[in-house]
Amino acid sequence: MGKILVLLGLVLLLPATVEAYVGPGAGFALVSSFFTLFIALFLGFVTLLTWPVRWLFRSLRGNKLLAKSRVQQVVVLGLDGQDPELTDQFMKEGLLPNFRKLQEQGTYTRLETTLPAESPVAWSSFQTGCNPGRHRIFDFLEPNRKTYLPELTSARIHPPSRHLSIGPYRIPLGKPTLQFRRKSQPFWKILGDFGVFSTVLRVPITFPPEKFNGFLLSAMSVPDLKGSQGTFSYFTSDPEEQATFTGGTQIPVEVTNGVVTSFISGPDNPLRKNGDEMRIPFQVLMGKNGDAAKLVLQKKEYPLGLREFTPWIRVAFRSAPGVKVRGLCHFYLKAMTPHFKMYMSPLNIDPDQAALPISHPLTYAPYLAKTQGDFATLGLAEDTWALNERVLDEEAFLKQAYLIHEERERMFFDALEKTRRGVVVCVFDITDRIQHMFWRYLEADHPANSGKDVKRHRDAIRDLYKKMDDLVGRVVETLPEDTVLMVMSDHGFKSFKRGVNLNTWLHQNGYLAVKDRPTGTEWFQDVDWTQTRAYALGLGGIYLNVAGREAQGTVKPGEDSQALKREIIQGLRKLYDEKWSTGAVGEVYDTREVYKGPYVEEAPDLVVGFNPGYRVSWTCATGAVTEEVFEDNEKSWSGDHCVNPPDVPGILFCNRKIDADQVSIMDIGPTVLDLFGVPVPDYCDGQPLKVQVS
Repeated sequence: MGKILVLLGLVLLLPATVEAYVGPGAGFALVSSFFTLFIALFLGFVTLLTWPVRWLFRSLRGNKLLAKSRVQQVVVLGLDGQDPELTDQFMKEGLLPNFRKLQEQGTYTRLETTLPAESPVAWSSFQTGCNPGRHRIFDFLEPNRKTYLPELTSARIHPPSRHLSIGPYRIPLGKPTLQFRRKSQPFWKILGDFGVFSTVLRVPITFPPEKFNGFLLSAMSVPDLKGSQGTFSYFTSDPEEQATFTGGTQIPVEVTNGVVTSFISGPDNPLRKNGDEMRIPFQVLMGKNGDAAKLVLQKKEYPLGLREFTPWIRVAFRSAPGVKVRGLCHFYLKAMTPHFKMYMSPLNIDPDQAALPISHPLTYAPYLAKTQGDFATLGLAEDTWALNERVLDEEAFLKQAYLIHEERERMFFDALEKTRRGVVVCVFDITDRIQHMFWRYLEADHPANSGKDVKRHRDAIRDLYKKMDDLVGRVVETLPEDTVLMVMSDHGFKSFKRGVNLNTWLHQNGYLAVKDRPTGTEWFQDVDWTQTRAYALGLGGIYLNVAGREAQGTVKPGEDSQALKREIIQGLRKLYDEKWSTGAVGEVYDTREVYKGPYVEEAPDLVVGFNPGYRVSWTCATGAVTEEVFEDNEKSWSGDHCVNPPDVPGILFCNRKIDADQVSIMDIGPTVLDLFGVPVPDYCDGQPLKVQVS
């Protein structure tokens, strides 16, 4: 899946005018902080007063329904990206006894994923039981048909249209609106309409949270306080480190008499006319022996252990008198000598005083923070780009990933305890993140291994699967015997050794025109749209430059478009990589033939299914047209799943026997509905599986 996927990190490179579309902006967060806090307090008061009546009503309705259902509780444990081939291998080696027990007592099968095999697409199909043509999520990003620039598919911000000027301030009149772009209904919403309660934790594409009869904590697409999908900070006194990072910013510092003075870079202030960046000053005081340090921040002191993450630290940015926006971050002190080096995580939204709605009801996130401790709220919380850019090393990344995983576990087991009747769904991201970043250690010939010690972390993925097996075992011990448990992943994994720049291929074959020559400039700045017939955006999508649809469309809809698609499909199927002596593309799909539903026309015209080992290149992902079609992938992000979907199925384990020859991720939601006796909507593409519950 997934920071997951690369584009959510890459969108940090967008110009400021685009950033508000790609990541819900900090301006919304700041302005809405007043409203969110007030509404949360008000709803908490109303909830307390009306709780007895609502409890009685729901109990009567729920009891009536549960009397007709075949189960009292269903638990869906999502392990994002767990691969069936590795699962098979490790089970044969005896490393996964709890998975093996589920297979022997119940069911284990491959789970058909979506086209494309991306987390936002797959988990949207999981929620709704629908193909992308009905839920409208086709990728992480989609093009704005007027500007050709990328926008986040799942959420849009619409700021207030009117403002009041008072001195240096610009006060919005009215609230911004946050638009949820995924269509159709998740199965827990349908269950809630029939009186079945659900607790849903960190399922991708649940931001902003929808109202339903249950609790929900949002996941993928939740922004940081800067309005991006995750911007880290790196403080260094080393004059030789002068870098421009993807996914982060470098802040030079000086050490004076053992003291480092710097600042936390916050969001721009939307309440002031000049819109200056808000900052919070801090100091790091280093001990005389160089073996101890402490952080002094907003009148508090925090110990800094060398090569250790601090706990979550609360920060508050003051945008106007009486107006603050609050966040969480943690620090990692890399070195004190000979140079000071320190990492700071992206500024997560504070769940206790959330500046954006990140849970349903609004009081659920504060409840989790107060009962389970502070936790990461960023949609893509494990900082893969900090590892890609070598700001964090492998040991630090693993520490961060497992700290976040432990937070998720605490929430999950709390939900299992509190939701004894109904549904609990929780997705763990760590399986996706570690495989993305450590896959290279499984392959001696991976380009990312050049000059690196490949033995030190060769068991990172093996250890990960063993930890997931332990999690499954503890879940099984917790559940009543009559609970139906499903353990699933949305897709599998393959190596990512070579990147393919689809825009370069389109240019070399006469489909995409440049103004002069390819310069590798990002976000299509080289492109001459008046002479372009097709362009690529996202992780495998190709769009035709259709007249009447794109702002400068050149291709006539109808037969001309169809002929162009056939031509591109035939050409890409023959794409051959001389270096690896193999074809790069497994299949190219015409989405008008494979998708069904009211939103098909908004999909990419074509989706490229790469062969294992290949994926869209990093340069293509940023809208650059380069000289070469192929490039080695030398980044730590060395495993991926944006390949031909049949090559990366997910997994499905169930503690009950399932009578089915082929199982799709779209079948899970309808199956849960059927287990509770709730009719499956006619628009669902998935079908209820025959689960033996007695």
